[in-house]
Amino acid sequence: MDEKRLKQIVDHFNQVRVLVIGDFFLDKYLILDSALTEVSIETGLDAYQVVGKRLSPGAAGSVTCNLRALEAQVCALGMIGDDGEGYELKAGLEAIGVGTDLLVRTDDRFTPTYTKPMLLESGIERELNRLDIKNRQPCPKEVEGEIIRRLRVMSREVDGVIVADQVQEANCGVITGGVRDELSALSEEHTDKVFIADSRTRIGYFRKLWIKPNKFEAHFALRNEEPASVTLQEAVSLGRELQKRTGRPLFVTLSDEGILAVNSRETYHVPTMRQTGPIDIVGAGDSTMAGIVLALCSGARPEEAAVLGNLVASITVQQIGVTGSASRAQVLQRFGEFGDQFEPRRIA
Repeated sequence: MDEKRLKQIVDHFNQVRVLVIGDFFLDKYLILDSALTEVSIETGLDAYQVVGKRLSPGAAGSVTCNLRALEAQVCALGMIGDDGEGYELKAGLEAIGVGTDLLVRTDDRFTPTYTKPMLLESGIERELNRLDIKNRQPCPKEVEGEIIRRLRVMSREVDGVIVADQVQEANCGVITGGVRDELSALSEEHTDKVFIADSRTRIGYFRKLWIKPNKFEAHFALRNEEPASVTLQEAVSLGRELQKRTGRPLFVTLSDEGILAVNSRETYHVPTMRQTGPIDIVGAGDSTMAGIVLALCSGARPEEAAVLGNLVASITVQQIGVTGSASRAQVLQRFGEFGDQFEPRRIA
């Protein structure tokens, strides 16, 4: 890929319409000043004093943030509770220009929330034990039915559908077995669109969709065990085996080794940039997904899309202490400086 081809792809990003379906969480950071800590009269325990808050969309919301930073048109399909966290999550998505009309609000569910107390000591924040608000009962059938109905309608209006399956408890999040079956059917119906899934624990359950596991998720999907390590050659074999199962091309992320782009005919290894300074990998998978999907929806071949995914992630991992994002201008600049490090190599 040369700069002219990259610019041709990136210049189309702002015309791409993407639906993100899945588990939208609220990331709630509470800043606690250690100097103000009091002792509770009632319990004798420390009562931490909140002096600041940082609220942002997390989980599926993270990939929407990356898509919007690259100027795509984005709408969110998920489930929120009739609670304050739901209000804050919806407001956070709208603040970055994400369409929220498809979010299903119900008083039967919590809005999933990661509450992260950050103790401020001598000007440095230290994260304390996280408090998770999640739904641990199966998704109500009426909510699942409404998700499927909205998915059917909206899939006709977009260029790509990203599936963000974050909740580990089976059928307790948005991506239930019924929703997964519907996604497979819609992917077969709309062969001109990109349907691609990312899943923490169930990537091996998806059929007829593109998928983006990391090498450990790929191993678990096929071997049902968590490996201590996965070599590049092992990842190639896993990717080819998974591709036969899904019936669609796929990407296997390899951390600092880059990405594999696998289809029925060929496999490409796309390396990433050699980083020399400190990095923060939080959200790197979401930024990779954003670059891949927008590239595919802009006419890129899989190996070209992998280059875009690596370019975006190489920028976001350098943003320390935040879930980073990258602009189109930054992507073009990064390629201009280090493009030779991202050259795809076909694997026999």
